[in-house]
Amino acid sequence: MSLALWLKKASETVEPFKIEPIYLKHGNQGQAPDLRHWQIPFGRRFRSLKLWFVMRTYGLEKLQAFIRSQIQLAHDFEKIVNQDPRFEVVTEVLMGLVCFRMKALNQDNEQLLKEINSRGKIHMVPTILQGTYVIRFAICSRFTNLEDVKFAWKEIQEVALQILTK
Repeated sequence: MSLALWLKKASETVEPFKIEPIYLKHGNQGQAPDLRHWQIPFGRRFRSLKLWFVMRTYGLEKLQAFIRSQIQLAHDFEKIVNQDPRFEVVTEVLMGLVCFRMKALNQDNEQLLKEINSRGKIHMVPTILQGTYVIRFAICSRFTNLEDVKFAWKEIQEVALQILTK
């Protein structure tokens, strides 16, 4: 059975239930309908179904190896960041997530992220930790390897150099 729903002002239906954390905001918001708020919520049952498919596809040992490799890549990125005195890792590295920033003003870090994302070679998202603008580097593809991490760091350094020499 199909159901069509026509609304005069769709925003009045969606807005009360919308959650927009800073890491999901982007420059193209509002240009096209964001249908993620119109679907079945990713509740407990659907999350467990997704996990079941992943476990069935990979098996426990391959899944454990995959997670360990992602964590190792995140720690490799952390070591690279800590070697550059212009940057700092601001939180403990958890799973495949590294939160870092330039040792500069929030506006400079915001500009850094904007420039990196506009180049289109890598993509990262921000967060605010105790009033400090932080960039989130996530290892989240099963195809990511150490060369990809080094490539991302090279991109970050190139843009940072442009911003810091202005």
